[in-house]
Amino acid sequence: MRIVHNAALSCIAALLLLAASARTPAAEPSARGGDAQLLQLADQYLDGYYFPNNPTAATIAGVHRYDGRLEDYSLAGIRQRIQALHSFERRFLAIDAGTLSERARGDRELLLSNIRSALLDLETIRPWQKNADVYSSGLTNSAFSLMQRSFAPAVARLRLLIARERAMPAALAAARENLHNPPEIFTRIAIEQLPGIIGFFENDLPAAFQSADDPALQASFRNSNAAVVHALSRYQEWLQQDLLPRSHGDFRLGARTFSAKLEDDEMVDTPLPQLLEIGMADLHRNQADFARVAHELEPDRSPQQVLEELKADHPDGGRLLQEFRDTFDGLLGFINSHRIITLPSDVRPLVRETPPFLRATTFASMDTPGAFETLAQEAYFNVTLPDPSWSPERTAGFLSAFNYPAISAIASHEAYPGHYIQFLWLHQLDDRVRRLLGANTNSEGWAHYCEQMMLDEGYGQPGTGARDAREAILLRLGQLQWAITRDARYIVGIQMHTGQMSIDQGIDFFVNEGYQSRQTGEVETKRGASDPTYLYYTLGKLEILKLRADLQRRDGDRFSLGAFHDAFMQQGFPPIRIVRRALLHDDSPPL
Repeated sequence: MRIVHNAALSCIAALLLLAASARTPAAEPSARGGDAQLLQLADQYLDGYYFPNNPTAATIAGVHRYDGRLEDYSLAGIRQRIQALHSFERRFLAIDAGTLSERARGDRELLLSNIRSALLDLETIRPWQKNADVYSSGLTNSAFSLMQRSFAPAVARLRLLIARERAMPAALAAARENLHNPPEIFTRIAIEQLPGIIGFFENDLPAAFQSADDPALQASFRNSNAAVVHALSRYQEWLQQDLLPRSHGDFRLGARTFSAKLEDDEMVDTPLPQLLEIGMADLHRNQADFARVAHELEPDRSPQQVLEELKADHPDGGRLLQEFRDTFDGLLGFINSHRIITLPSDVRPLVRETPPFLRATTFASMDTPGAFETLAQEAYFNVTLPDPSWSPERTAGFLSAFNYPAISAIASHEAYPGHYIQFLWLHQLDDRVRRLLGANTNSEGWAHYCEQMMLDEGYGQPGTGARDAREAILLRLGQLQWAITRDARYIVGIQMHTGQMSIDQGIDFFVNEGYQSRQTGEVETKRGASDPTYLYYTLGKLEILKLRADLQRRDGDRFSLGAFHDAFMQQGFPPIRIVRRALLHDDSPPL
């Protein structure tokens, strides 16, 4: 569960009752010609545009033909991408949806959604013109993608890294040409990030490639890496001395662009006032449930006091990794005994301490191989441990995030049955489009849904995840507290970007309504400035709950929760609207 998100990629996705459950259903006989045309054009889009223009995303996905390339950050490169995207949009629109099977229709919508989202970003939102961190963090992600997984020997990956590094100074030069009147908050965030980024190139990258036993290659790396460090240092000075004083732009998207982004990214067309009402109602419902459960536990104490008690109950740092492993045992036992979902594999993610270069921004995270990775296939569950040099007070404050209820919620979200299980299903799909493209409302919505669903189904009662009845109540409080935080993101994102809330008001909302400290509220609100639709956790969860309720009404006694979850996984991770059509065979609204 990343505490600071870097607008980029996120981790996502068995065998089932039906033998072909994890494979793309056969096309309807009358639609096979259209399906073949769509699949051919999809391959042209992925191989001819998507991967070549997004080499870092290709590396992460496990497509290694472009590992020696860097994204083209120049204005000419941006214009070429816009032109190519418009061309592909016209070509996909020219395919008659009526000639396609249901599955292929969903793929066509998903491809068009991906193209339109990219065009909205490049032409309207224009982060390449407004956000200096796009460049410095983008370069870091490009280097990190080559070091984080051993898909090739260290010598081979170092050679690729050198090729990417040689293009990085030019990318930072392009940033100086492209950035124009950015919002002050974006420039300040980029400046705050740069010391850690420079440290990554100075320390973490060389340490990660020490095993590359080739003196000449190491000498080339020292030269290319020194040039990147120098360029980043100059970039930092330029941001502070030149760009910051002229950063007077507006970070807000405005209602029209916010709505367009939701429709392009998530296929959600609910009017914003109605969407805000839904979010407020969920917040108030969760707050009321929190107060009720807290009163049940401690009748004489306020909900906030009970929350502080919840945070204080945590293992010591030396037990943390084992606590997560033990939690997996309970979660897996419950999933199997209650037939929650089919598990595609018995292989567990490896629980390890978070690598040093991620510890500043991550409490816990799931690191899964890309959808097409065939070599480095280990999945890692990263857990950040307290630094031995910290004071007892700082250590206790840090470990409060790993209280026992939080451990359970994090493990459900990241691993069982959350992101890791969805990732395992994803690798079973015989559909290139569905394995690669999707929506946050599905992947993050699923993981957030799992936190609540597992408790609703009985996990966390004494003997199934809780030590006693008191801890069972605390587990529910922990789940509700996370839900309230996601509700706050939902509301702050909409209201800030439609001009109804300032940055300071957003911070206050996280503190007063989201049950967070002011420090956390500041981090969350900053994130919302550049990740405006981070409502996708709550939005996706609500869409999944409505889909499940609609299926229950339709199927009555024939409804099976496990079969629903399996059928949901078979779709990949597209927007819930596509999943609804596949499971309900209608176009009823997702919310």
